[in-house]
Amino acid sequence: MLDRKLDHGLLDVAVVGAGFSGLYLIHRLTRMSFTVRAFDSAGDVGGTWYWNRYPGARCDVESMQYSYSFDDELQQDWNWSERFATQPEILAYARHVAERFDLKRLVQFNTTVTRADFDEASQSWTLTTDKGETIRARFCVMATGCLSASRMPEIPGAETFEGEVYHTGAWPHDPVDFGGKTVGVIGTGSSAIQAIPELAKQAAHLTVFQRTPNFSVPARNASLTPDEIARWKKDYPALRKRAREETRSGTIYEFAVKSALEATPEEREAEYQRRWDKGGANFMHAYNDLVVNEQSNETAADFVRRKIKEIVKDPQTAELLTPTDYPIFTKRICVDTDYYATFNRPNVTLVDIRRDPIEAITRDGLVTRSAARYAFDALVYATGFDAMTGALLRVDIRGEGGASLRDKWRDGPRAYLGLMSAGFPNLFMVTGPGSPSVLSNVITSIEQHVEFITDCIDHMRNKGLARIDPDARAEELWVAHVGEAAAGTLLPQAASWYMGANIPGKPRIMMPYVGGVDRYRRICNEVAAKNYEGFVFA
Repeated sequence: MLDRKLDHGLLDVAVVGAGFSGLYLIHRLTRMSFTVRAFDSAGDVGGTWYWNRYPGARCDVESMQYSYSFDDELQQDWNWSERFATQPEILAYARHVAERFDLKRLVQFNTTVTRADFDEASQSWTLTTDKGETIRARFCVMATGCLSASRMPEIPGAETFEGEVYHTGAWPHDPVDFGGKTVGVIGTGSSAIQAIPELAKQAAHLTVFQRTPNFSVPARNASLTPDEIARWKKDYPALRKRAREETRSGTIYEFAVKSALEATPEEREAEYQRRWDKGGANFMHAYNDLVVNEQSNETAADFVRRKIKEIVKDPQTAELLTPTDYPIFTKRICVDTDYYATFNRPNVTLVDIRRDPIEAITRDGLVTRSAARYAFDALVYATGFDAMTGALLRVDIRGEGGASLRDKWRDGPRAYLGLMSAGFPNLFMVTGPGSPSVLSNVITSIEQHVEFITDCIDHMRNKGLARIDPDARAEELWVAHVGEAAAGTLLPQAASWYMGANIPGKPRIMMPYVGGVDRYRRICNEVAAKNYEGFVFA
């Protein structure tokens, strides 16, 4: 039973993380009269947006939708300045939320949770921090984020480089001046696609090392007009409801109603051009079968490939930047501002490390297998994240009988609804593997998960229950369903971070649930309505 009178040193809930998940958890739990405390290795709130401060960093979900919906006054009072918000503005928003609802007093910053142990006798968790502290709580909620464990590649000699070293996922808080410097960038994923145009404006010379080219569409970012903001705010309740309950991504786009194959070539060209000109990920919704039908998908991929070759003047560079070995949209579509055009600049060079891999980092740069040598003043790693599971597994989580979550997930993550993993009672995950998470407007998914978790804990309090654990069979069936949903799409054809393919040795398994935010929400609502079907209480 959740009764703090029984143990004054026992929290109801410990939350790991103070990003958008952690903040909403704290807000909701305190208003439900639970004792809660959060821990974050950062020095302030913001999660991913606290760390990702690289030049050009901004959200690829439109700002009027990338925000909380739980408080109408909050969404009416806050004003976004651009169609796609920058990192500083998103971080300012997170800080505003924390101050508005007085949440920081419940967060212990600059503190990394290194271990979590479940005690079967007391049905509680003990968390250990890097400071040697221990915290006991009935429930532990991992709000560690899907894209928060930045990945450094294992390249021989990396420690010998004597110049400046940066990672896009752990950027310095003070501005970095690249003026007059030679800069190397390793990686051409989403972060690099945003950073490279900005770095090229500063650097004397920028050399980009690319293994796999990515599809990217123009953002067409612009300042929001008062009329645009007013239209959203006027209809926010209905629009939010539609995003949550009627869309696969939790984001309102201009959705198509027919197959690409039902249109003539001329109609397709006009529709793709219209969406290209409009900008944003709206492009991927031009037709309703682009992620399930290879022939339809190829029409969109071919359009973008032709655009790349139109924009990039040097034919050889254009060829290197053109993806040909995986369907478009099977990796997260990138949204850019002048990415391809940047390679027309005389101070930018593209190096294909698929043909000529990096052999080693040297004191002044790097050398490739062909013995080509490159010298830099600064080296930027844009090498992404150990997505979805990385931040969770950096904590040594021990469940029943001391069993390790790392061991259980050695062959791939296993979780019921992406919320809990069997054998780890009273441990919840926000947007964990097996939930829509990174395939959605993540704040929409965060709100749904936080509400499910907090309602479940409240249900347990009302029923006098101390322990919840997924049924192993329910978990098995859900993992199978996640795999079947992915198999019905083209997504498994790409070696993407959705599949864990960017991490050497990581199991190849589709981690997010592709069934859609709308379908997933209905399933969770049905589970709760059936007395939390698939969970076992004690």
